[in-house]
Amino acid sequence: MPLLVMKFGGTSVADLARIRGAAEKVAAEVARGHDVIVVVSAMAGKTNELVGWVGSISPLYDAREYDAVVASGENVTAGLMALTLQEMGIPARSWHGWQVPLRTTSAHGSARILEIPRTNIDAKFREGMKVAVVAGFQGLSPEGRITTLGRGGSDTTAVAFAAAFDAVRCDIYTDVDGVYTTDPRITRKARKLDRIAFEEMLELASLGAKVLQTRSVELAMRYSVPLRVLSSFEETLETSGTIVCAEEELMETNVVAGVAHSRDEAKVTLTHVQDRPGIAAAIFGPLADAGVNVDMIVQNISDGGQTDMTFSCPVDQVLRAERAMTEAMARGDISFDALVADTEVAKVSVVGIGMRSHAGVAARMFAALAAEGINIKVITTSEIKISVLIDRKYMELAVQALHDAFELHRPG
Repeated sequence: MPLLVMKFGGTSVADLARIRGAAEKVAAEVARGHDVIVVVSAMAGKTNELVGWVGSISPLYDAREYDAVVASGENVTAGLMALTLQEMGIPARSWHGWQVPLRTTSAHGSARILEIPRTNIDAKFREGMKVAVVAGFQGLSPEGRITTLGRGGSDTTAVAFAAAFDAVRCDIYTDVDGVYTTDPRITRKARKLDRIAFEEMLELASLGAKVLQTRSVELAMRYSVPLRVLSSFEETLETSGTIVCAEEELMETNVVAGVAHSRDEAKVTLTHVQDRPGIAAAIFGPLADAGVNVDMIVQNISDGGQTDMTFSCPVDQVLRAERAMTEAMARGDISFDALVADTEVAKVSVVGIGMRSHAGVAARMFAALAAEGINIKVITTSEIKISVLIDRKYMELAVQALHDAFELHRPG
């Protein structure tokens, strides 16, 4: 039988009624002739509750026990989904990560998938099972302990199963009906995309779009797994949702596919850093060791040989960055006059594979922002992306202006 992977997020399985609705979608695919692997998240709010319980006991918790606790939310959903399908007359059973087993690294809380053996699940399919309900977000370490894959890890679980089992497609059911040109809450002109390239989706996910977890898109691109993003709360049709696929499968599209934004950004500048070989490593090594997620980097060198080094990071990591830089200076690894943090900035980006073959995208973007009186603080570019840091108060205006400037409300 052709095999389909279906993933349901927390809002899609928030209560028994929604689990029943998700099960009906699974039943429809079984009726179409598919064997199905269903990957489920914890019921909405449950993971946060479990994390809160762990933190209440000890802020310095054992990461192995943390994983044992927080993985239980998905286990409950998997069991309830399997029971619901059985009541509908469909042969189904639940699978915890260790039962598959989904093998991972030992990095508790952020483990990476190493292998998904097919033997156990394939054997059950041969015995007549039609649906394997897999608890997402979790696996088994080489030491035999439960691990978790990080927040949003159920998306990664689903794509990994689709790759391991040669699925015809991986359907990601969420509370939105697809991938949009930008956040529909910011502009009513936002348009749902029928298709988007893996590279574009990867950039949009990393730049603030919340539809798919970044690691899941990376995995889908690496193993050429077609993804479909669609709503749990609408009737599923052949044309539903957005297909995330290889660039070769797209027809001619707009130069820019979408506008992404990230509200909670900060700009950190080290002034008068000595200009010498190895200074960048001396700065960004300690930041990496401190777990600071650095994004945009700009280096300005003055005539006097002094350097200002600017980078962006999530606003909740500024204190961590300040501590890492202060400690590096105390060790004598670096020197600087001042550390200046601007915590009132946002990042706005335009993304599109069409930018490879079209000139003038940057000029058009900067002109649109200038027309609205929006000052640009930092600029970075890649082959298919241009990102700017601006004052946070202008973020929504910038998104609207860029969406209009590139006429994203019009199909390509």
